[in-house]
Amino acid sequence: MGLAACGDDENEEAAAGGGDSTAQLSGTIRIDGSSTVAPLSEAAAELFQQEHRDVRVAVGTSGTGGGFEKFCRGETNISDASRQIDDEEKAACEKAGIQFEELAVANDALTVVVNKDNEFAKCLTVEELAKIWRPKNPVDNWSEVRQGFPDRKIERFGPGTDSGTFDYFTDAVNGEEGAQTQKYNNVGEDDNATVTGVSGTEGAIGYFGYSFFAENEGKVKALEIENEQGECVSPSPETAQDGSYTPLGRQLYIYPSGKALQQDEVEAFLRFYIEQNDQIAERSGLIALTDEQKQEATQKLESLLAGGAGSAAQPTETTTTP
Repeated sequence: MGLAACGDDENEEAAAGGGDSTAQLSGTIRIDGSSTVAPLSEAAAELFQQEHRDVRVAVGTSGTGGGFEKFCRGETNISDASRQIDDEEKAACEKAGIQFEELAVANDALTVVVNKDNEFAKCLTVEELAKIWRPKNPVDNWSEVRQGFPDRKIERFGPGTDSGTFDYFTDAVNGEEGAQTQKYNNVGEDDNATVTGVSGTEGAIGYFGYSFFAENEGKVKALEIENEQGECVSPSPETAQDGSYTPLGRQLYIYPSGKALQQDEVEAFLRFYIEQNDQIAERSGLIALTDEQKQEATQKLESLLAGGAGSAAQPTETTTTP
C-alpha cells in the first residue's frame, strides 16, 4: 500500500535501484541439518517471509551430520547444527572450497525422559546414565542402575548417528562422541518417535532437545540430572541459560556459507534471526539467547558482514553461560 501511494518520481527511483532495498528482496534460502534446530529455523523462516514475500526459505532435517554433508557439497546456504562442526566436516568443506562461519542462535537443555508413570527415577547422575547408554555391557534392568530401583527391563529410545544430539549426548555421558550401545530403538531424526516409544513403554528411557519435551510434557517425564556441584537440576530455559544444567546444557548453531553471506536476502534473514531471537524462540519452543549472547552474536554478524565474511573455516568457540 505504501508503494502504491508513492509518486511517479519515487517509483522511478525504486525501479532504478533507489529507495528501500529490503522491500525488493527475492530468492531462495536453503537450510538443512539438525532436527532440534529445525523448529527454530522454521519459525524464523515463517516470520521473515511474512515481511519478505518474494523470499522462499526452505528448511530440511537431515540431522546435524547429514546437514553438514549437504552444506559441504554446496547444496545449502545455511546448515543447522546442534553441536559445533567437527574436524572431518571442516576438512570436507575446505576441500570443496566452502567457507563458513558459526553463529549461536539458541540455548538448549538436552532432556532425558522416562515414562510418566515412572515413580522411582527422579534424578540420575552422569555415571548412572552411562550405565544405561555405554557402548559395552550396558545394564538392561533398572535394578542394576541403582540399589532400590525395581526389577524392570530398560527399553532405550534415541536419535540416529547423523544427529548432533546423538554426538553431544554420547560425548557428555560416555566421554566419547559416537560411543553408545547399539541396543536401542534408533528413531533417526524423528524425535516424536521417542515420545511415542517412551510414553508407551513402562521401563523406557530416551533423550532429545528441550523443545520436544516442552511439546509433550504431559506424555513423558523429564529427569533431573546431577551436575558437577552435586545438585539435581531440572532441564528448563532458566537452567540452560544460567549454565547450571550441566553437562547437558548446550548452545545451538547455524552455519552460513561465505558465499551466502554475500547475498542480500541471506544477510537480511540472518539479521532478522538474531534481532527477533526472543520471538522466534518463543514461537518454536526453544530457549532464546541471553542478552549477552545476543549482543555477541550481533557483533559477530556485523563484523562478518563488514568484511571478511566467510574468510576462515575456523568457527569461534562459544559458551553456554551468559
